[in-house]
Amino acid sequence: MGEERGGRGVARAHKGEMFGREEKVPQSKMTVVQYGILAIFLVLAFGLWRLQVAGSNRYETLAERNRIRTVPILAPRGKIVDREGRLIVDNFPSFSVMLLREQARHLSSHYDLIASGLHMSPDDIRDLVRRAAGEPSYQPILLKDDITPDELAFVEAHRSELPELETIMVHRRLYPRNGFLAHLIGYVGEVSDQDLNTPQFELYEPGDIVGKSGVEEYYNDLLMGKDGSRRAIVNSVGKEVGRLSETPAVPGKTLKLTIDLDLQMAAEQALNGKNGAIVAMDPRNGEILAMASRPTFDPNDFAVRISRAEWKQLVTDPDKPLMNKAIQAQLAPGSVFKIIMAIAGLQEGIAESMHVFCRGGATFYGRFFKCWQKGGHGEVGISKAITQSCDVFFYTLGERLGIEKIARYGTELGLGQKTGVDLPDEASGVMPSEEWKIRNYRQKWFAGETISVAIGQGAVTTTPIQLARAIGAITTGGRLVRPHVTFADDIERQRTELYGASYKPSTSSGPPAMEDLNFNPQNVNTITEAMVGVVNPGGTAALSHLEGVDFAGKTGSAQTVSNQAKERLGLNAKDNGWFVGITPHQDPHLVVAVLFQEGEHGALAARIAAQVVKAYVDKQRMREQKTAQRKRPQTVEMAALWSEADGQGHGHLHGGTFVVPVAGPAAAPLKAAPGLAAAAAPSRPAKRAIAAPDGVLAEPRRRGGRG
Repeated sequence: MGEERGGRGVARAHKGEMFGREEKVPQSKMTVVQYGILAIFLVLAFGLWRLQVAGSNRYETLAERNRIRTVPILAPRGKIVDREGRLIVDNFPSFSVMLLREQARHLSSHYDLIASGLHMSPDDIRDLVRRAAGEPSYQPILLKDDITPDELAFVEAHRSELPELETIMVHRRLYPRNGFLAHLIGYVGEVSDQDLNTPQFELYEPGDIVGKSGVEEYYNDLLMGKDGSRRAIVNSVGKEVGRLSETPAVPGKTLKLTIDLDLQMAAEQALNGKNGAIVAMDPRNGEILAMASRPTFDPNDFAVRISRAEWKQLVTDPDKPLMNKAIQAQLAPGSVFKIIMAIAGLQEGIAESMHVFCRGGATFYGRFFKCWQKGGHGEVGISKAITQSCDVFFYTLGERLGIEKIARYGTELGLGQKTGVDLPDEASGVMPSEEWKIRNYRQKWFAGETISVAIGQGAVTTTPIQLARAIGAITTGGRLVRPHVTFADDIERQRTELYGASYKPSTSSGPPAMEDLNFNPQNVNTITEAMVGVVNPGGTAALSHLEGVDFAGKTGSAQTVSNQAKERLGLNAKDNGWFVGITPHQDPHLVVAVLFQEGEHGALAARIAAQVVKAYVDKQRMREQKTAQRKRPQTVEMAALWSEADGQGHGHLHGGTFVVPVAGPAAAPLKAAPGLAAAAAPSRPAKRAIAAPDGVLAEPRRRGGRG
């Protein structure tokens, strides 16, 4: 028993020692545990520092965004007015709906309600949200442009239920109706992805509205203005409960054009129903007074969003309605080119004493060249050659001058190069020469080609504005001006205001504002006197004579297809008609170039020009008379004698006075472009069909909404 108790005691002692060793943690393990706890506290401390100190601005911004909403205030584009301050382009208010994704907790559940209120398809909304998934969530999505009053009322009535919807007022463009001045004005559209990759638009954002053609594009920086913003306080469901501050938008600059609305109206009416172009310019300073191109398009269709069907109609129309033919139509000038031949021949001392006998054609370099007058013109000198447009005379003059001299004078007068007019996408035309043919075709120039060029056919092509500039230079004694549609002083002043003292005027490599070619006054007089004969009996445009108006000009007809091709292919292609007129014929104040496509004869183009010239002269005379029209009495008293027979057949003489109404004055000058009220609050334009519309411009980017 004693041994047993003794054994149990030893066992208990041994067990106590064993438990004592198990409860004691090794120092190494304790150290690891301590460092682990320290590391955890350090991580927690770093996270707290990152949230409270390093990231305080970011999280403060996020918190602020939950409480404050910034709503953009879009700047209206600048108005466009004519030289007398009459309204051409204005703006009208329109509302667009934006989707604010940050304000919606269950956005997908609202699609059906939003779609029904905005007259959209739920699938369209889902598609817009899906396409914007890669963009930051704070960036709003444009749901619909130019919403109707009932759609606007829907958004306002569902502010609490649909906090993700926000409306924004946009100033849409209001253009003249019926395509009036459309090509010069241009149109606007959303800046495209392709545009954003160009230096011109590198500072713009997707969705910005910018000019796409015409002066809207060329002077976009002045017309755009600067957007403002409004900071509003919103509650937890996104409803606006107060306003903090507002930065007003700065409207774009008002753009004043050199256009005269009265003259423009005359040009538009004269060209109505025809294909072609008109340019009316002051040859003394280059101011464009009127510019029209037909067919035209309605820029109001671009004010919101043009549909794909309408755009397709525009770009596939064979008559190219988007092309500004005044500066882009490159066609053979026909006999109008003979004026350039005449100044070259006279300046070189060849044409003044040159006479030919026209029998209806002549042979040059082994080939017979016809004159347009089959019976011939008989004995012809320089004056008769211009007045009656004798081809044989100018064939002979071309042979004697040679292509290099012809090309030199043509180039000096601006052919084969851009005029520098302040409009985008101007064409340069072609003034052929030996060097030009080698450079472009790797072929030598043949002497026979000079004969065709001498009458404005062959390789030579010009635009209407080039012809207006060249003929204007010749008839003013060599004053070659750069055409322009705005006033340079106004543009420089506005850009200085916009960009500050750092602004430096452009020093582009374009043509100078004015060059003096110093033509011999006697040579100029010979040409202008002969041009007077063109619009008088015996001339090629005698029916365009304007009684009491000092009017002169030159006709031209140019083939669109050679006679051989017509016969071979059985075509019925008509010639283009050209005319360039001036008034007065000495030191002219106006030059009018007319292109009448498929007009067959220059005489028909001359009738178009005569309407513009008459409108110009009538307006000048009204200005000289000043208030004579307004002071004219409404009635005038007149005396009269008459006889009446009595019942027995005896006549009796009677006398008396009558008050006779006076015919009203001539049509009053326009107060604004057609479709625009003189007041500055026009109504929203109605949607109109496109009359006839070229696809030289990029399609405006579509981010959603209609079409």
